[in-house]
Amino acid sequence: MVLSRFWLVIFISSIVFIVAGVVLSNSYSIDYILNGKKDDPMLVSEKYLKDLPVALQDSINKSDEKTFVLNQVKADADTTYVYKNQTVQIYSGVQKSDGLLPTCKSTLIDLILPLMAYLVFFCGLMQLLIDSGAAEKLAKLLSPVFVKVFPTVPKGHESISYMTLNFAANFLGLDSAATPFGLKAMESLQELNPDKSRASDAQIMFMCLHAAGLTLIPTSIIGYRAAEGASNPADVMLPCIITSFIGTIAAFLIIGIRQRINFLSVSLIATLMALVGAITGLMFYINSLDIIQKHSFTGNLSGMMLIAIIGVTLLFAWINEKKFVAKDTTVFDSFVDGAKNGMTTAVTIFPYVLGMLVAISLFRNSGLFEIISNWIAYGFASVGVAKDITDSLPVAMLRPFSSGGSRGFMIDAMRNFGPDSFTGRLVCIFQCSAETTFYVIAVYFGSIKVKNTRYTLGAMLLVDLICVIAAIFVASWFFVR
Repeated sequence: MVLSRFWLVIFISSIVFIVAGVVLSNSYSIDYILNGKKDDPMLVSEKYLKDLPVALQDSINKSDEKTFVLNQVKADADTTYVYKNQTVQIYSGVQKSDGLLPTCKSTLIDLILPLMAYLVFFCGLMQLLIDSGAAEKLAKLLSPVFVKVFPTVPKGHESISYMTLNFAANFLGLDSAATPFGLKAMESLQELNPDKSRASDAQIMFMCLHAAGLTLIPTSIIGYRAAEGASNPADVMLPCIITSFIGTIAAFLIIGIRQRINFLSVSLIATLMALVGAITGLMFYINSLDIIQKHSFTGNLSGMMLIAIIGVTLLFAWINEKKFVAKDTTVFDSFVDGAKNGMTTAVTIFPYVLGMLVAISLFRNSGLFEIISNWIAYGFASVGVAKDITDSLPVAMLRPFSSGGSRGFMIDAMRNFGPDSFTGRLVCIFQCSAETTFYVIAVYFGSIKVKNTRYTLGAMLLVDLICVIAAIFVASWFFVR
């Protein structure tokens, strides 16, 4: 219900703002909102050639292509005059996001189809884990801890295996593998849910822990920093780990208090301490490496872990081939059956994702998002927040709505302020330590057709806020001299 109302507010407020802009003549054309593409030049006016200053008329007439570019500055979009059909079209600035129709197309081609491929492959592997008995063994092994965190989930339930694989994939930066595991976890938890249209406590806890995004190897962030010429692309890795860990603990405490979970469990405390110790030991090890060793270690660990997951799954299935025969199937046929389920899941979530991304596109292109973000930045600046922090806030604000949009702001900040500046590093930590909240809710709950998400959205946004605050303090600790 909350997500539905938020979606309506985004749509209606954006449309009202667009119409007001046209009525007040603040916008020359709204075609870009429907058909424009990200980074395309913006048409801001159209005039007759004779109405332009004489100097501009001469410059356009002398140009071979009847085009004149004014104030060519690399850091800014150029103002371009194009003479065509007796009129001069004036372009200035670039579009912030794809328009409504290109967003529909890119959602299918650039998001859903690749996601379907990932789902088909990894759901096939997960079916092997189930039919070979590996999932059952993993669930029994982790049951003592998970029954404390998810008290409504029975010991040994298959959802424990899926959640474990999802957390492990996120932990190692394996985004393509994390989503299929997470979707299967939600489907499995839905079997235990007495009210199929209303999110269960276990589903909310899982979603919020997933949203905290505990990360060990932020490979994509390191790659973007390297591409922008950072002197040490991996220098944000430790801050990313610490910030995401703080977010994960916060998510567990917030939801745990709401669901009245017993925090004094010995197994829970022991697991938490073991996790803290493992992360601390790994951080000390990574910190002891030189820059080349860090690049090699961080670049290979995630890939090796993914290969190990695939290899161990196939090997275990081969060793337990008799279990497949007992179920009147083969290892390959089992994989194909699971892959079919992955394709079905991708088709199911497509409308949910499309609806959310189109609303975000309209919100950004209407100009309303930019006004709100500027006022928030002004408010922070007025209470003494440093400019290099306010310059980073667009990434933190957009991250819950759009991973691609926040990624674009992150790259833009590194290019404008430098990848080794405080702002350039802080935006990377923002991007790494939070989740695309609205997208995740749309995908995960959409896949099981849950309409009432209860307090999930509010809790996840609170975790996002904690991650933002933690990121600022952690970045200041590491990078402010």
